[in-house]
Amino acid sequence: MHTMKLSAIVAALGGELRGDDREIQRLAPMDEAGASDITFLANPKYRSQLASSAAAAVIVKPALAEEATKVGRSLILAADPYLYFAKVARLFSPLPPAQGGIHPRAVVADGCRIAASSEVRELVSIGRNVTIGERCILHPGVVIGDDVSLGDDVVLYPNVVVYHGCRLGSRVMVHAGAVIGADGFGLAWNSDRWFKIPQTGVVVIADDVEIGANTTIDRGALSDTVIGEGAKLDNQIQIAHNVTVGAHTAMAGCAAVAGSTRIGARCTIGGAARIIGHLEIADGTHVGAGTLISKSIRKADAYTAVYPMATHKEWLANAAHVRHLDDLVTRVKQLEKALSTAQQNKD
Repeated sequence: MHTMKLSAIVAALGGELRGDDREIQRLAPMDEAGASDITFLANPKYRSQLASSAAAAVIVKPALAEEATKVGRSLILAADPYLYFAKVARLFSPLPPAQGGIHPRAVVADGCRIAASSEVRELVSIGRNVTIGERCILHPGVVIGDDVSLGDDVVLYPNVVVYHGCRLGSRVMVHAGAVIGADGFGLAWNSDRWFKIPQTGVVVIADDVEIGANTTIDRGALSDTVIGEGAKLDNQIQIAHNVTVGAHTAMAGCAAVAGSTRIGARCTIGGAARIIGHLEIADGTHVGAGTLISKSIRKADAYTAVYPMATHKEWLANAAHVRHLDDLVTRVKQLEKALSTAQQNKD
C-alpha cells in the first residue's frame, strides 16, 4: 500500500502543517475517513462534519484552523483546499510511465518516427509518416492515420482513432473510443440529392488538453478545427468542423457545438448544452446545463435557457399559456391603446 508522510506532502505541494507528522495511506471523504486517512473541507456546508470525522488529517483554509482542530488530528492549511486535495490525489495516484518499445503485434507503416521512449502496445495501427514524441503511450486498439503528429507525453486510451493529418500537442490525454478528425457534416443540395463537400482541414489540439470517452471532434472543411491549450472536454461531446475552443475552457458531457462557432478562453459549458453554428462566445462565459445558445454572446456572464422542471400536469398548463402568449400580448396592446384613448377623451 502506498503511504506518504504529511511533511512529504507539504514539501511537494506547499501549505502549512500543524500537528503531528502522520503517515497517510489514502484520501477519503470526511464522513468515511479513518485514522490513517486525509480529507479536506472546501464547501462550508460540510463544516458540521469536522467534529465527527475520524480523519487523521484535514486540508482546510487558515481561517478554519481553530474550528478544524481536534485531539489527535493534524491539519494542512491551504488557500484552496479543493485544489490542494486534487494535487494530493495525483501524488497518491501518479500516472504510470511509458515503457518504451513497440509491441510485435502492433502495425507501423513506412516513414514513421517514433521516439524510443514511447510505448506502442498490441493491436495498435499506425499509418504512414507519423511522428510520435517522447514518453507517449498508445493503448491497444488505437488507430493513427497517415501524417499525424503527436507531441511528448501523449496518452491515447483503447480504440481512440486519430484521422490523417491531425496534430496533437504535448501532454494530451484522449480517453477510450474518442474520434479525432472524422469528416465534418458538409453537404450541398444538388437538385435531388446531397453532394458531399470534401473536408480538407484537420484537427489541431494544443498542449495539456484532455478529451473524454466517445467524444468526437470533426476535421475542418477548409481551415482547421482547433482545441486550445489546457481545454478539458468530457465524454460524448460533439465538436463540429471549424469550431475553435479557447484555452482552458471546460465542457461537460453530451454538449454539442455546431460548425464554425468560436468559443472563447476560460469558459464553462454545462452538460447537454447546445451551441448552434457560426457564433462567437466571449471569454469567461458560463453556459448552464441543457441550455441552447442560438446567438452570439459578446459579454461574459452566466447564461441559462432551460424551462423550469414541473409535473407533467403543470407543464401542460404552462405550455398552453405559452402557446397563446402572442394573442395575449396583442390583447394587452389593444387594451393599453383603448385606455390611452379613453384617457385622452376624458382630458
